[in-house]
Amino acid sequence: MTYLNLFIAFFRSGILGYGGGPSSIPLVHKEVVGNFKWMNDEEFGDVLALGNALPGPINTKMAGYIGYRVAGILGMLVAILSSILPTIILMIVLLTSLAQYKDQPWVQGMTKGVLPVVAVMMGVLTWKFFSSSKKGLGIKLSLIHIVVGVILLQVLGVHPAFLIGALLAYALLKPENKKQEEPVEEAKRGEGMG
Repeated sequence: MTYLNLFIAFFRSGILGYGGGPSSIPLVHKEVVGNFKWMNDEEFGDVLALGNALPGPINTKMAGYIGYRVAGILGMLVAILSSILPTIILMIVLLTSLAQYKDQPWVQGMTKGVLPVVAVMMGVLTWKFFSSSKKGLGIKLSLIHIVVGVILLQVLGVHPAFLIGALLAYALLKPENKKQEEPVEEAKRGEGMG
């Protein structure tokens, strides 16, 4: 049943993810976090960040990791296959028939009509990540991260992989917060006196 669920989750997100990887991310999130509850929002955000730092299509990388995490090597293969199968089917069916109609106004209108929907889906996912960030970092630090990220990515043209790598290194190497350690040490001292 787990393999079938993996297939359904990634096939649905692949078949409905019009426009490539970025448009399928909210759909994968809905399946993985919402429907099947294989991960929470924070874990999904971590997988998304790591996936963006690696080369290749994001949907395939996420499918491979999540499939492996849920059901091992066979789960990874099922998830990857189900994420690329819709593209293969649509390439064969649509490209042969739509190639002759690509210049028609209704085909171009269909493409333009989908773009706002993709933008809304990405906006909803962004808001979820921001809300999660506010809980973990606080509003002030979250806003600072957003501003610095926009400046580095959009203004200075830094590759996202460098930004993600720097944030991961900071998270791994940052000094522990002394405020969190003090109550533990005070409690130990209190136990020693009692």
